[in-house]
Amino acid sequence: MNFNQTELSGYLQIFWQFSWTQWIVFSLIINIFLYLFSIGLYIFIEKTCRKGQLQEKNHPVTRTDFYLSLLIIVCNSFVMLLGAFLWKNGWIVIEQTQSVIGIITEVAVLLFLMDLLMYFFHFAAHLPFIYKVLHGKHHEHVSSNFLSLFVLHPLETIGFGLMILVLLISYDFSVISISVYLLLNLIWGTIGHLNREFFPASFDRFFVGTTRFHNLHHLDERKNFGFYTSIWDRLFGTYK
Repeated sequence: MNFNQTELSGYLQIFWQFSWTQWIVFSLIINIFLYLFSIGLYIFIEKTCRKGQLQEKNHPVTRTDFYLSLLIIVCNSFVMLLGAFLWKNGWIVIEQTQSVIGIITEVAVLLFLMDLLMYFFHFAAHLPFIYKVLHGKHHEHVSSNFLSLFVLHPLETIGFGLMILVLLISYDFSVISISVYLLLNLIWGTIGHLNREFFPASFDRFFVGTTRFHNLHHLDERKNFGFYTSIWDRLFGTYK
């Protein structure tokens, strides 16, 4: 099965013809929608999941965190605009058609490589000077709330985006593969910051980066630096 190349080409042609004003508006709309989607998903799972809380209380929602989360929307929009610039100038080439098997393979490759890059990026963020300047704000959330995923230093958000862009420069991924990966990344980040375990306990045996896995990182900052999986923590001796 292949996705319709004519339809995809038509959509990409529309984006290609966007003015930069249109790109700015479009990127802000998309990232506001994803922000609200993440919050809605968090609240839905918290209200419908019958499992007990991982920690006694959720972290309180503060005005400062809310404003910071809005700044992160702007940062994500900046990364999207940078990606559009690289695409329009030939640095990023987006494939328009791909088989289902090809898309699954590409998404798996993106998850695997980004998990590795984020492990080292996250580990580096815990070096004393970098932690104090950049990452410490996120760890004020020892427990979590629906904004925790977005309580980051702007440079962390941009750094994460730059890692994705490097991979997209390195290989011509399908537009569908990129879209699926980005959606999975948002969902995984939201689930990872729940205060209830979303996954079955058996998933630990399959090296999945579960909610409890990341929650333990917020309790013990020397352990569990992975994101999608626990593979790299197990390999490098930081697994708990």
